Amino acid sequence: MRHEQEFIDLLHDRLTELRASAEDSVRAALVPTGTTHQARLERDVLVAEQSGLLAAFNAGERGLCFGRLAFRDGRDHHIGRIGIRRDDADRTPLVIDWRAEVARPFYLATGHTPMGLRRRRHITTENHRVTALHDEILDLTDAERTGHEGTDADAVLFAALDSARTGRMHDIVQTIQAEQDRIIRAPHHGVLVVEGGPGTGKTVVALHRAAYLLYAHREQLARRAVLIVGPNPAFLGYIAEVLPSLGETGVLLATPGELFPGVTADGTDTPRAAEVKGSAAMADALAAFVRDRQTLPDPVTVIDHEDGELLLDAGLADEARRHARATRLPHNLARPYFAFHVIDALTAQLADRLGADPYGGPNFLGPDDIAQLGKGVAASPGVHAAIDELWPLLTPQQLVADFLADPVHLPGADADAVRRGDGAWTPADVPLLDEAAELLGEDDSAARAAAEAERQERIAYAQGVLNLSYGSRTQEFEDREDEDSEVLAAHDLVDAERLAERHEEADHRSAAERAAADRTWAFGHVIVDEAQELSAMMWRLLMRRCPSRSMTLVGDPAQTAEPGGCGAWETILAPYVGDRWRHVRLGVNYRTPQEIMEVAANVARSADPSFAPPESIRSTGVRPWAHRTGDLPGAVAEAVARETREEGRLAVIAAREHHAALAAALPAASTGPSPDLTSPVVLLDPRQAKGLEFDTVIVAEPGDFGVSDLYVALTRATQRLGVTYTGPLPAGLRMPAAS
Repeated sequence: MRHEQEFIDLLHDRLTELRASAEDSVRAALVPTGTTHQARLERDVLVAEQSGLLAAFNAGERGLCFGRLAFRDGRDHHIGRIGIRRDDADRTPLVIDWRAEVARPFYLATGHTPMGLRRRRHITTENHRVTALHDEILDLTDAERTGHEGTDADAVLFAALDSARTGRMHDIVQTIQAEQDRIIRAPHHGVLVVEGGPGTGKTVVALHRAAYLLYAHREQLARRAVLIVGPNPAFLGYIAEVLPSLGETGVLLATPGELFPGVTADGTDTPRAAEVKGSAAMADALAAFVRDRQTLPDPVTVIDHEDGELLLDAGLADEARRHARATRLPHNLARPYFAFHVIDALTAQLADRLGADPYGGPNFLGPDDIAQLGKGVAASPGVHAAIDELWPLLTPQQLVADFLADPVHLPGADADAVRRGDGAWTPADVPLLDEAAELLGEDDSAARAAAEAERQERIAYAQGVLNLSYGSRTQEFEDREDEDSEVLAAHDLVDAERLAERHEEADHRSAAERAAADRTWAFGHVIVDEAQELSAMMWRLLMRRCPSRSMTLVGDPAQTAEPGGCGAWETILAPYVGDRWRHVRLGVNYRTPQEIMEVAANVARSADPSFAPPESIRSTGVRPWAHRTGDLPGAVAEAVARETREEGRLAVIAAREHHAALAAALPAASTGPSPDLTSPVVLLDPRQAKGLEFDTVIVAEPGDFGVSDLYVALTRATQRLGVTYTGPLPAGLRMPAAS
């Protein structure tokens, strides 16, 4: 214990030195020392690099070192959250990053396959103080004993599982199991599906996989960023500290409703509307709606022009439309081709009329005359108005709002389900907006022209500065007696274009921050939690975000609850990768005790008799309870008061229609769209509870839940489960001591 404490003290002293050095580097880099483009670029790179190091050092503060490997060949390595080296000529490792290959025996070695290990030590610390050691002897011929040998190889794991929840997911870097390690370190190319029932750790495994990929493929993924998609804001808040605790910040966390920049999707759809909006048929309906906006005159549009009326008839417009559609460009990008064709045709029409020889001779207008007429037609407000009418410039928001107001190209019942006037955007609208953006395209020619004009202004200004510099030096030479001396001035070292570049604004945002603002960003890797819940339209959006198809999908088809959710992995992936994806299943339930899992499994079997739950490895000896009442809020409040005498966090899970009454009875409970999960008591609906865990869960009025929602609600508890109800219990919910 003393030896390990001395090492931990040395390690934290070294961490303090490294942190101070990184802080000094950032401060020094921010002091302007050069004005060249190269100097500014080097400064920005240094600031980003050192800031990343600072984040890693700060993250490593808690539980910096948690293991030690003693090999038969004499090698001895400490294992920790981040790698730290000594300040010597050889840069000797003090502690090895858990993601390094040499650290794998810490997670994989067994007595049968020791991987060269003599012993494996688990080190438990609290506030830099070593509180416990747990040694596993892997070489039975090793006679050396420390007094910290344990007969139970899983003692550290069970201690972590039995600890009280905090309202935030913690990393499992100290207790990663072999089946989890193989998933975490799997190659990042292609699609990996990680399936597992409640409590199998699939979410935290996916997060550690993100940390590992960022370590193993730093250069590639740090530049492209990693996207993690979670089901709701409460879930993202719950997992938010995991990756920073592992020293990784190059990740964007988002819900499906946050994946269209500039849109806040805080509206609510009916289940039927969400299902219709999520169906693959919406892509065809929106494409047809865009084509509807490419109209023809009925039968002719008369345009007032200074040289006489211009006639834009259906035949002329149809030819222009066919010409534009033949480009196969999105609507807004094809619009200039439609406009150019219309302008050319109207110019020819005007030239034929103005240049016609009354005696039947050839048209007397020359090419220059016709070109001048074309400029007048192109500048005509009437022509522009006609083009806008027949082929309007559209935004995704405008297109989707118009479609939802009049959802043509959908069957009658589907159209009735989604039809609405003004209203807040909903999460189910986000993939529609993204689809619309793809169909429309963004005509950025005006923005590019403005940017180029601004650039030319900077160059002109820079040239003026250089001209002044040259004039000043000329006058100086005339005043000097020694005219042969050489003095370099600004215009000798740089031209106007390079000087202008020095004054361009540098983008100091991280890759994740830039990705959040750019709908067309291509992520290096995408991780999707509760993937079975996403609709076909949302998968179209996500596949556009990751053209490399480097993805980790996490979920459990048995927990599919959203009406529009795809559920089956084959349904999700076949349109994009066929059968070229890998599937792994986690079969051990670390979270849910056997007593609770037995109750939840009976509920699942009521809908699917073949259902096989994950195997729980824990038993608490505490049986779930049920209580029938005539006063649901009062009974829940009484149960909460009783259960909160125990350590940890408690969740009341109830259908949304009961929340107002329950919130009034539980004034200390945190509730709402983004509840504070660190609060001792929270009030959630079943969808909000997905992916979360609590020491105690009270399920209120389970008869209001569907089978999937009830299965989710029952499996959130790590210690104790209770049920309160006023009516009959749902099929399959056989509770001990139910009354």
